[in-house]
Amino acid sequence: MTEGQEAAAQAVETAVEAAGNWARAGRHAGVAGAAIGVVAAGAAAGVAIERMTVGRGMRRRARLALDAAGPYGTLRGTPGAAIAEDGTELYYEVDEPGVESARPEKDGHPGKARNGKGAKADRSAKPVRGKEARAAQEAQSGLRKRLTAALGRRSAAPTVVFSHGYCLSQDAWHFQRSALRGTVRTVHWDQRSHGRSSRGHGQIDGTEPVTIDLLGRDLKAVLDAAVPEGPIVLVGHSMGGMTVMALADQFPEYVAERVVGVALIGTSAGRLSEVAFGLPSMGVKAFHWLAPGVLKALGWQREIVERGRRATADLFAGLIKRYSFGTPEKVDPGIARFGERLIEATPIDVVAEFFPAFAVHDKTEALVAYDAVPALVLAGESDLITPADHSRAIVEVLPDAELVCVPGAGHLVMLERPELVNEHLVSLVERASATARSSRHARA
Repeated sequence: MTEGQEAAAQAVETAVEAAGNWARAGRHAGVAGAAIGVVAAGAAAGVAIERMTVGRGMRRRARLALDAAGPYGTLRGTPGAAIAEDGTELYYEVDEPGVESARPEKDGHPGKARNGKGAKADRSAKPVRGKEARAAQEAQSGLRKRLTAALGRRSAAPTVVFSHGYCLSQDAWHFQRSALRGTVRTVHWDQRSHGRSSRGHGQIDGTEPVTIDLLGRDLKAVLDAAVPEGPIVLVGHSMGGMTVMALADQFPEYVAERVVGVALIGTSAGRLSEVAFGLPSMGVKAFHWLAPGVLKALGWQREIVERGRRATADLFAGLIKRYSFGTPEKVDPGIARFGERLIEATPIDVVAEFFPAFAVHDKTEALVAYDAVPALVLAGESDLITPADHSRAIVEVLPDAELVCVPGAGHLVMLERPELVNEHLVSLVERASATARSSRHARA
């Protein structure tokens, strides 16, 4: 047997074993288990084909090289913790104006996430050189000068609070955090069971399922702890945008008094049970019917599933790229790998706990709470998870909002097109700062 044949045989054997792991995980899901078997078979075939041509060691070395290719996820601020209503500890960090660098962690990595997975970050950065780097630096410098001029007296300057999406962490805002760093006060927090926040106590003991309303109350706890006074600009991506809507739904008086601007990025106010996810029409209903049961079954078999995820890492990376970026072939490999690491750090049981909340999410009526403040609604035209039409529907309720639909961009638009997102975000903060000053003068 030649070396190539041996590699092929080993690839097939490993892939089939991975497929078996996924299938065993879905055994208790009834009909849903059959769907897992089909997915597992496809994963086995794809992994086997790739492993015939590229060795496992080479692929692993490539991932490690990408993990060290950029500073993505290494920005840190002053840490804090808010306590949710069920006792869950919610981790946040604050970047203060005039402070562009924070205390680095001892090993250059973020600490171990309390959801049970390590929220890894890049150990070192390779500098980007040439005209592209110079242009990026000049653009960022220009944005900071604009913000400094717009903010004026610090007493009226708003605090910008970022809420991340499903299966991500606060580090997903890396480029936006970098653009605003040292110029405006920002707060970045990890949703319950994500990043460095604790696992949701109500979910561990089974007393309360995850709901978007619960996440809205979590955000209120973070705001009370991290921003006890002063104007606020809320920025939410995907599930984070839904969290911002849930805050308005439950605390409209608070929003009217404190919030001076809002950005809803790649998100939806409802009807997510109708999203096709790029699937054929015949498969959409089946997916929405099967997915909750499949994920619940996988959550029960966490160890088996995590082994399967590691064994099918190449297929997993391909799926992440497809659903994260509109034009994955144009995304810097280091950024694509960063997005992959953010998602793969979320344990499968957490994925299962949160998923059912989206099917019943409906906050269209709550959006009117933000009608009186500057608003940015931004989406990727190629987003398969929260399609751009959902952002257009939001603007129907917020007719004065700025609508930006980015051609060729996908769900992680803030990573795929950071310069464009930063530009519109800075413009929002400028308008919100003017609103805050006007509001202060009106009360004086």
